[in-house]
Amino acid sequence: MNILLAAGFVLMNVGIYLFMSMLYKRFRLPVLLPALTATFTVVVLLLGFNISYDTYMIGGEWINRLLGPAVVSLAYPLYKQRHVLWQNLPAILGGTVIGLLVGMFSGMLMAVGLGFSKLYVLSILPKSITTAVAIQISSNLGGDSSLTSVFVMIAGFTGAIGGPYIIKLFRIRSESGIGIGLGTASHALGTAKALEYGEQSVSMSSVAMTVCAIVGSIVGPIVSWIMYH
Repeated sequence: MNILLAAGFVLMNVGIYLFMSMLYKRFRLPVLLPALTATFTVVVLLLGFNISYDTYMIGGEWINRLLGPAVVSLAYPLYKQRHVLWQNLPAILGGTVIGLLVGMFSGMLMAVGLGFSKLYVLSILPKSITTAVAIQISSNLGGDSSLTSVFVMIAGFTGAIGGPYIIKLFRIRSESGIGIGLGTASHALGTAKALEYGEQSVSMSSVAMTVCAIVGSIVGPIVSWIMYH
């Protein structure tokens, strides 16, 4: 029975995503980003049919396990663009680290300013880091990994949807600049969006996402210790 449920949920997710991808290719509106519309559709279906999260994850867990290999696969376009990385290493690292710090501190200060509890502050702190790493950081700091996942998704969707408008507004033409901006602000979702701008963009986006994960893993505990010790 569990095998049938797992297969059914996996096929449902794949089918919805493929349909939303076709819809996005047809209209090319940022708000129709497949990851966003597919997620929304799945949530509506689960609520409509009163399917619990635990039941859904019988199949969803198999998709979730592909997150790690998907991230690792980004190493291939990065390898092909390694010459661009070495030529612009200081600018790439500088821009990524500054973007990460702005993202982390803006969210944290907003939470503190609004009077959020320690749990919420620590949960929102790693929002500018890719989900797999952000969850671990949040758990280790004493935050709620479920809340962190939500904050990471909000940051990812916001950047992936709003990023193209900002790129157009400021007339950014550099593929590297576009990739760094999307990867830093929106991690995995930004990297997926960067695919539309070319191989160099997705390569730089994967670099930005990786640097954010490494630096964020170091900065997060330090900021937490300073605030609550």
